[in-house]
Amino acid sequence: MDRDILAIISEKSIPLFKVFDERQKRLRAATEARPLGRGGITAVSNAAGLCRAAIRRGLKELKEENLIQNRIRKTGGGKKNITEKNPNLEQDLEQLICPTTRGHPMNPLRWTTKSLRNITAEFKRMGYAIGVTTVRKLLKKKGYSLQANRKTREGEDHPDRDAQFCYINDKAKEFIAEGAPVISVDTKKKENIGNYSNKGQEYQPKGQPIETNRHDFPDKEMGKAIPYGIFDRENNAGFANVGITSDTAEFAVNSIERWWNEVGTVRFPGAKKLMIMADCGGSNGNRTRLWKKQLQEFCNKYKMEVTVCHYPPGTSKWNKIEHKLFSFISKNWRGRPLLDMATVVNLIGNTKTQSGLEVRCVVDEGSYATGIKISDKELASFNITQHTFHGEWNYTVKQSK
Repeated sequence: MDRDILAIISEKSIPLFKVFDERQKRLRAATEARPLGRGGITAVSNAAGLCRAAIRRGLKELKEENLIQNRIRKTGGGKKNITEKNPNLEQDLEQLICPTTRGHPMNPLRWTTKSLRNITAEFKRMGYAIGVTTVRKLLKKKGYSLQANRKTREGEDHPDRDAQFCYINDKAKEFIAEGAPVISVDTKKKENIGNYSNKGQEYQPKGQPIETNRHDFPDKEMGKAIPYGIFDRENNAGFANVGITSDTAEFAVNSIERWWNEVGTVRFPGAKKLMIMADCGGSNGNRTRLWKKQLQEFCNKYKMEVTVCHYPPGTSKWNKIEHKLFSFISKNWRGRPLLDMATVVNLIGNTKTQSGLEVRCVVDEGSYATGIKISDKELASFNITQHTFHGEWNYTVKQSK
């Protein structure tokens, strides 16, 4: 074949091939090869970079009468879909990633991460010729996506759960109407003091993040911060007493006493009643005897009457202090290492919201012993009156007789 002919073919065809679909390419190549006679298919194939089989198919199509049509390939042409070649593929996928062992008691992914890599590897062990991209498409088609754990289950609901919420709300309205303080209390999560990473992000110069320790092992010398929070719902005001030793019932009541001395007496002068809303567990739990002893001593000291209403078990997230105070403290110190106690106090104390929340924060350097036992005889001596409705959750502590 004359080199000049090849050059002409190449010069005419190559630019057009950039915009042609595969059918147009083979028809164009066949049009160039047909007048060249013997050796024309090979010449055009070399010039255009198209396989000879495609050119022969183009020559065949040129002889057909119904040449003009919209289809690029014949009906059913092209590579078969993997699910067509393997009808059981989708069923095997369901069995493989099913969260239980239903229908597949020896599920190989039962105790491994169901990642694309692991699922693809398991398919290959089952004899499928399949890649990660195809597995991703199959998962999407079946309605699967990457999911993280979500904290939603609270265990079995107590039958009087809603009734207890209503009871707490009604009691709070009574106290507020009388001008008496109503507070929500709880202990915030303990925090390591030192150059440790804190969850969240804040703006810093680009490429200059705050560098922190690679590990989170507590520094024994720096210790931990234990914020005990008190939220005054009527005044939208918070108080945090940050302990450094242990989260005990003695620490909890001392925090309440400190709030009363520094804030309560100013805000509620002359008040002789106090309502406390607390969780059922922790240092202020309804079964904690030391908590009740400390409340008794508080009532005796300040000649007050304290009513305590506990939220039902498993409902601590409904405690107002969680979403009215603690959540905003966490937002305020996000992405900031709690380098020392002064940092903790300043970050808590400067927590504010558009709704007017203000927080006062102090440090409690007292030492609180653990393991203190209260005998049955001592418990019986406390002046505690259980309410008619769920007395184990609702009770009033008065001065000792």
